[in-house]
Amino acid sequence: MSATAIQPKPEFAGILKDVETFGSGRGGDTSDRLNSWFDLLMLQSGVGMAPSMILLLCVCTGIALGGLVFVIQENFLTTAVGALIGFLIPIVAVMYLRSARQKQILGQIPPMVEELARAAKTGRSVEHSLRMVADDTPAPLGSELQLVASRLDMGVPLRDAVRDLPARTGVNTFSLLNTTLIVQQQTGGDLVSVLERLSRTVRDRLLFLGRLRAATAASRATATLMILLPPAVLAFFTFREPDYLQHLFSSSWGRNATLLAIGLEIVGAVWVLRILNDSQKT
Repeated sequence: MSATAIQPKPEFAGILKDVETFGSGRGGDTSDRLNSWFDLLMLQSGVGMAPSMILLLCVCTGIALGGLVFVIQENFLTTAVGALIGFLIPIVAVMYLRSARQKQILGQIPPMVEELARAAKTGRSVEHSLRMVADDTPAPLGSELQLVASRLDMGVPLRDAVRDLPARTGVNTFSLLNTTLIVQQQTGGDLVSVLERLSRTVRDRLLFLGRLRAATAASRATATLMILLPPAVLAFFTFREPDYLQHLFSSSWGRNATLLAIGLEIVGAVWVLRILNDSQKT
């Protein structure tokens, strides 16, 4: 028996909360991709704040740090550098929170799948088992499963209820879980054995990822140091000697060499970060 389609009710539209986004999510130009990345960062970090609030916080920290530097050194160039660093501090903090949340979710996935298999042993359906597991799983994974359970209670099909789990969490392991549940629901079979094999597969995958990260720890640390060291050295000399960059930019060779170094640093940082991101996909 198919679920009844949910009909829109305009009279209840006022109780819905608007989802604030800056990107279209369709991968258009560079600015749209950057905005979409920021939207996903806010969604996956689980901070529960609107993107506009984080941007406002970035502006406030940028003004505060830039103003502090100006009071100390009274130099507009170092003030601009301090304001840029202050603007980036909240974004770096949110990126750290996202990474910590994803690691916590990864550790919760194998026990969650095993509990899902135990719930299925009692003869319950996939939807009912998911509702039970969602109630017993702590946050942050429990919060995502509660959202899935709420969608199922509203009559949303399982395929649509779990579709955005990988995007909401940034954990690609959910793609394997989604495919397994959807295929089993469509084709049938022994749900318990499927979930048990899935649990072993997820544990083996996480073990492999752990070994991969341990084997590449030195390389990742070296790459991170190569990215952070040049800006740190430049910031050190700039704050130590406020007129350092002014003397450097006073000559054509110094200006050209500095701009070339900044361009190469940006290209190298983007390249290295993409390699690191591809090697650490969860």
